[in-house]
Amino acid sequence: MTQTGTGIGTDRGTDLTTDLPAEVEQLLDAVRQGRHGDVPGLLTPLDAAGRKAAVPELKRLRKEVRGWDWGRWREQRRVRSALRLAGAGCITGAAAAAEWIGGREFLEWGNEGAAVLGVLAHRDHGWLTELTRRLAERPALAEEEYGLVHGLVLLTGCPAPATDAYVRGWTADMDRRNLVASLRQDPQTPVLVPRLLDMTETPDAVAWQTAAGSDDQRSHWPSALAALAGEGLLDRAELVDACAARLLRGGRPRDLRLPLALLQAVGTTDEERGARVPDWLAMVADGPSPVAAYAQEVLAGLALAGALPVRELAEMSGSVLFRTEKKLVRAQLTLLAKVLRREPGAAAELLPVVTDAFGHEDTAIQERALKLVGRHLAAVDGRVRQELAGAAVLLSPVHRAAAVELFGAAAAGDVLPYEEVLPPVPEPRPVAPTAGSVAELIEDLVTVVRRPGEPAEFERALDGLVRHAHGDRAALTAAVRETFGDVYGVNGGNPFAYGPQGITVVMAALTGAVRLSRITHGRRGGTASCGHAGPTGVVEARLWEAAWLVASSAPVPFLLATPTLHTGAIDAPVLVERLREYRDAGVEPAPVDLAQALLRVRRSGPEVSGAAEGAAALGTRAGDRLAAWLTADVSLAPGVRFLDRGPDIRSGRWWLADRIVVAFRERRTIREEFPPAFQWLSGESAEVAHRCHHWSAQRPHWPGVLPQDRETLAVWLLPEVGNGSEWDTRGSAEGLTALAEGEGPVGPAVHAALAVGLGGRHAEDRLTAVDAFLVLASRGELDAAAVGGRLALLMAEGTVKPNRLADATRTAAATGAYGTVWAVLAELLPGLLAAPKPPRGLGELLAVAAECVERCGAGGSLPGLAEAAARAGSSQAVTQARRLLSALEQGADQTTS
Repeated sequence: MTQTGTGIGTDRGTDLTTDLPAEVEQLLDAVRQGRHGDVPGLLTPLDAAGRKAAVPELKRLRKEVRGWDWGRWREQRRVRSALRLAGAGCITGAAAAAEWIGGREFLEWGNEGAAVLGVLAHRDHGWLTELTRRLAERPALAEEEYGLVHGLVLLTGCPAPATDAYVRGWTADMDRRNLVASLRQDPQTPVLVPRLLDMTETPDAVAWQTAAGSDDQRSHWPSALAALAGEGLLDRAELVDACAARLLRGGRPRDLRLPLALLQAVGTTDEERGARVPDWLAMVADGPSPVAAYAQEVLAGLALAGALPVRELAEMSGSVLFRTEKKLVRAQLTLLAKVLRREPGAAAELLPVVTDAFGHEDTAIQERALKLVGRHLAAVDGRVRQELAGAAVLLSPVHRAAAVELFGAAAAGDVLPYEEVLPPVPEPRPVAPTAGSVAELIEDLVTVVRRPGEPAEFERALDGLVRHAHGDRAALTAAVRETFGDVYGVNGGNPFAYGPQGITVVMAALTGAVRLSRITHGRRGGTASCGHAGPTGVVEARLWEAAWLVASSAPVPFLLATPTLHTGAIDAPVLVERLREYRDAGVEPAPVDLAQALLRVRRSGPEVSGAAEGAAALGTRAGDRLAAWLTADVSLAPGVRFLDRGPDIRSGRWWLADRIVVAFRERRTIREEFPPAFQWLSGESAEVAHRCHHWSAQRPHWPGVLPQDRETLAVWLLPEVGNGSEWDTRGSAEGLTALAEGEGPVGPAVHAALAVGLGGRHAEDRLTAVDAFLVLASRGELDAAAVGGRLALLMAEGTVKPNRLADATRTAAATGAYGTVWAVLAELLPGLLAAPKPPRGLGELLAVAAECVERCGAGGSLPGLAEAAARAGSSQAVTQARRLLSALEQGADQTTS
């Protein structure tokens, strides 16, 4: 029979002639043309033999559709829907049917669960039961097509499959408008609720409706489940056990909200609370703050009722007082005070635990703990008293006098001269050599494809592709095709219309999957559209050029720009030697590769002079360019200034990235000798590094573009770092590590990027900024006054929040860099103290400053501090201002004496 028309097979210009029964051909014809609505009716007249005969052809058609490009996606969607239905109706084995129905490409094109269920309805009960089990174990299908699996459960009468995916689908299917009624009417509820409470990750539908904190049972899962427990539909004791067990396992706060809220909603009896003391102790020690607070509340109730032995109370207190949450610590000290008033004999066992709070970062908590010890000190013997006195060394210097008055001179400890502690200066780490064999290179490529943001691995793999394409092209091509056959673009498709998409484009050039004309067009580059265009354009130009070298079989034996150090830099003698090998082989450097190598070569150190002479002696144009580059003043550092935020600070036009003005100095060498991708570095211009709507996938590789020019790099990193302060972007401070460990001058741009990073929204970004801050200080490159001055401006306009900066500076000071941190805060605080209304979080910053001054012994005066300390009240800002003033006066007195 000859097929005509559109659909599968007809695009190849050949007829498909088969001897299949007419009914089977009609089914296949409907599938080829994507008439999925006709498939169920065409399956009905087929007997077992006819269905079996259709399966091989359906598999062939499925394989063919996989090879279509994106230009046929509408046709592809229709045909895949028809294929799925036909396969579900024809395949005889339950395992094979589950694989077919749950195929990834079928799930991508929509939900036809009701139609699939319809073509399965005639099957044997045992076969359907086995199919249901297998489908429920396929996470994507059980969740995304819950209706199909649930329909099979109802059709077969088998138990509800309690898999994570099925439970996620079940929760999403519940009626949010009346959750209690929906759960009550579903016979699966008693089976699936225990599984829901046991899940490591709470389904989104439940997490969203629990996080709202509403007591409206129409949508609030904890309230709804508690109501069903009250009705007897759910066993209350089993819910308590399940919630406690889940809280004990720990996890993200998001995933613990449901068991915590449900446990609070159903409540616990005195017997249940007393029987679970070890559980509460574990939660209070290791649980997230909300869980620890609940466990603390339960244990406190037991302690005040006399149902918690002193030993367990001491264990609980040691755990809580070790935590950083001030609210929990204060509550525990209050509990201990009540117990000690009632049971003075417990002082010997409890007071040593109280001293754990002597090392808390909040000096007010230290003071409370010291006073509590003082009130009950008479109830302990000399041995315990000596132990308590020894713990007094943990107290801040501000409490030293009170400790000496309480314990005697032994509490003062040995007062040693202050010494600033900074991390060791990091040494540049060599990059591992490029893979020596095709097998090793494939391993590197697998790593890069999985983790495309690792610069050192990317550079090694890029060089490896060029090297082995030059040395053993056939073996490399075969290995790439075999290993990356399922990576879109390597063996077909057209994923490079909007850019090179990482190292994939070079592999595609090797296999011939991307046309040379497309690579040539990519090498010409495009128009800069945003602040990402500079360093991103260089990275992409390198990828296009490497693809061209591989696709055109250019005689380049390796890449010149492969770094020798982890910073992205190249040792000058190494680059000279690479150019010598090029000369001896009669090979001209690729333009982008050479330009990147020049930007990466180290221009400082004793070996530079000899390297320049060696480069000049090569007698090649590339050697002369390197010699001139090494001996000339080629700093690319631009001028940077910030526009005022303006009167309307809420306007998006005034975000940090919109106010950075960059003034480049004219660089004739770059303009005349470097490829177009580098021209953003060439001329005298002034431009604003605007925000844009997209994220650059090449951002992790930016530091490697300019490892020798930190100021220029900092200009391009500033908008990204600012996103971590003004938006919710995570990982925005990654580039600060390169600024700290790189080379080249450190000026306003680096200090501005560092200041913004210290005020990042997320703790992990602030920690990265702190590390960079300390490294720059250890290298003697940090201008603390410049950082403090920039922070003062950023805080005045609201870009940096005081509480975030307090956390960062506290972390930095705790490493031993008290003097360095104080130098920053001394520049920052006068502006905050002069504000008509003290900004929120000022007290925290003053506390960090006071701690620094007390530790390093700094003295002198601070504008506005005396006035702040003289204000009435006992707010933290006033209290810490008085503390800082006292510490500065004491430091000045010591300096004078």
